[in-house]
Parts: sequence; C-alpha cells; structure tokens
Amino acid sequence: MLVFLKLGGSLITDKTRPYTPRPDKLDELAGQIASAIQGEPDLQLVLGHGSGSFGHQAASQFDTHRGVSGPEAWRGFAEVWYQASALNRLVIESLRRASLPAVTISPLANITAHDGKVSTWDLSPLQRALVRGLLPVVHGDVVFDEVRGGTILSTEDLFERLARELRPGRILLAGLEAGVWEEFPARGSLLPEITPGDFPRQAPGLGAATGADVTGGMRAKVTQMLGLVEQVSGLEVLIFSGEEPGNVRRALSGENPGTRLHC
Repeated sequence: MLVFLKLGGSLITDKTRPYTPRPDKLDELAGQIASAIQGEPDLQLVLGHGSGSFGHQAASQFDTHRGVSGPEAWRGFAEVWYQASALNRLVIESLRRASLPAVTISPLANITAHDGKVSTWDLSPLQRALVRGLLPVVHGDVVFDEVRGGTILSTEDLFERLARELRPGRILLAGLEAGVWEEFPARGSLLPEITPGDFPRQAPGLGAATGADVTGGMRAKVTQMLGLVEQVSGLEVLIFSGEEPGNVRRALSGENPGTRLHC
C-alpha cells in the first residue's frame, strides 16, 4: 500500500521558539519509520514534514504566502527557502542515521503554483524514487507562483496534489495533538472520526494553530483533508499524536491512534 506520512512542524521543532529543532525527537521518529518499513515489506512511503519554527518564522516576518513583489520581499522568499531547507537537512540526517535511503524532492525546484495552488509538478523523480526503493521526502516550501510571484505551499498542499495523482490508501498527519478535539484548546473530548456529513456540526469547536503558522490551524487542515477524501476513492486520513511513543510505527502498520477522516 502507498502511504503518505507528514511529520508536523509542531512535532519536529519547538514552534514557540524561533529556529529550534527537536533532534532527539527526529531520531526517535526516524527509528519508528525504519521499524515500520522493515515490518511491512509491501509498504510504499512518501514522507513529508512541516517547517515549524524555521520556515513559518521567516514567512510570518515577510508575509511570503500572500505573494512576493519587490527586492525586500524576494530576499524574504530566499530566507524562507533557506530556513525550510535547513530543517529538511536535519530531517534527512536523522533518516540517514536510521539507515533509510531518503532523498529530498525539492518543491521549489519541481513545482510552479497558480494563485497559491500547485499548477505544474513533474512527478517523475518522485515516482522513480518509489520504484527504486528510496524514501522520497517533500516539505513545506516557497515556490514561484504565476499570479503572486511567489508563495508558500504546505505539506498538505503537496499531499493534496500527490493524492490525486498517485492514489494512496492512507494519509497520516502526525503532530502534537492526540487527534482532533471537539473543543480546542479545552481538549475535553477527542473525536474518533470525522466525515464530510458530520463536519459542519463539529467545525465550530476546532482551533487554530499555536505558535507561528502561516498555513492555517486544525480547522483548515481538516477542511482540506475532508475535501480530499471525497475526491479520492477509498482514501482515509489519520490525524494523531506523533509525540506518543510508538504511534508513528502503529499508524504505519495500519492502526488508528487518533482521529480518522473518511467518507
């Protein structure tokens, strides 16, 4: 089965402190991924990760996601790319220490956007990586945009396009939260599942992100993923805690330690 896994920026960095990675957590997550792949020989995995306190911090400063125009804004564009790439390097180093053959598929080098959405993306390098048993890695990044000049695409934006093209069975979104809470930030009751029909009733209690985040909070994430499960037959999305030891491995092995989104 083809599975997409995102390691959220809030999980792999401290989003309340600028440019602060969590190296021990990165190594632990890489070990879980390696263990799951070893135990599931038929598993094909595309890994994505957020930018956390790296890319989001710079992006908030320069408002890059709204568009890029003028020398100062383009310098900001380059700074966001640098910070997102710096975090990506740390992720790749952890995966390498876990003996995983990870290769980054750079969004900036491969994608053109149109008004904040993926317009063109040559997927052949990513597909060839999968065929050859490599672990392709994508991440939230700046891209050139035909309307805005430049913008930012989140990992969910990338997964949305990839899902339509590659038709995965599952998308796993690992963050700090145990799943989607009925009331946030009160965290009174965890929603075990969400469907498009139930979502309008559940949506008012969903919260935004904590710390710097230019790509939206939980409500935006759930809305985007529900739209995708409606479009991709058989797809389910799991939002769960990667902070809980072993949860990433369990999710990759088919368990549901969080909130399941499905039709």
